[in-house]
Amino acid sequence: MIDWAPIPPDPASGVADAYRAACHLELRALKPGNVHIHAEGHGMTVDQFLASAEATAPILASPGLSVGERLHAAVRATREAVGCNTNLGILLLAAPLAQAALMPGNAPLRERLGHVLASLTVADADLAFQAITLAEPAGLGRVEGADVHAPARVNLLDAMREAQDRDTIARQYATGFADVFDTGVPSLRRWLEAGAGFEQATEMIYVEFLATLPDSHVIRKYGRERSEWLRARASELRENTAPDRAFTLTRSRLAELDRDLKYNGVNPGTTADIVVGCLFALWLMQSRSHPS
Repeated sequence: MIDWAPIPPDPASGVADAYRAACHLELRALKPGNVHIHAEGHGMTVDQFLASAEATAPILASPGLSVGERLHAAVRATREAVGCNTNLGILLLAAPLAQAALMPGNAPLRERLGHVLASLTVADADLAFQAITLAEPAGLGRVEGADVHAPARVNLLDAMREAQDRDTIARQYATGFADVFDTGVPSLRRWLEAGAGFEQATEMIYVEFLATLPDSHVIRKYGRERSEWLRARASELRENTAPDRAFTLTRSRLAELDRDLKYNGVNPGTTADIVVGCLFALWLMQSRSHPS
């Protein structure tokens, strides 16, 4: 039985609460290489991530904003709250999901999201580019027709399509959040229905993504060879993690990889961002007004 917290009847409150829940839960899971309550790292603290979630929740849930306005205001609030980039990838995923959840009507969340993505404008791209530049993500490159350091010439969806082959977050826009809705959310549900707790289910999908999806943050900073090494390490952990094997992925094995990655300065940040996107989507879909 999945123990869901009640979602308030007010849509904005529900979106904000779902977002906070996703951010807090991700920090409670032992995700190798990332910041979490079991071990901080990379010069960042759990408190910074909590402060970032609190500063951005009301903005993401604010009615009447465009995706670009939502994203830009949230990145600016993060910089004011913690002075560094803790959540750009999370915000890039959360802004359109929040926009979809706030739409009137009872269509499934994924259907609403499709409308949101198809309606993105050049103005959304311009604000998103400004937000990305403000956040200063490590290893950011340039793409023909979608250079974040220049005024946008295409809408945000087309800009993300330009970048999808080198950035997992961009690919979510280009594919209708396929990794979130086709892999992450169903996997979370399977683990929860098999009796795993939320933290354990979160760890399981993190390892699943780490083993199957190249982390674009690691690729930008260290190259594909290091990314493939990371996938191989995660695949070793994943071998015995099917639900019918009674959750044999132990915290000690996760902690061992966590220490190794942090010692070498490797942070699979994109994978953690995708996990937050999955948790946020799953939580939103529990509301009766936002079915799956």
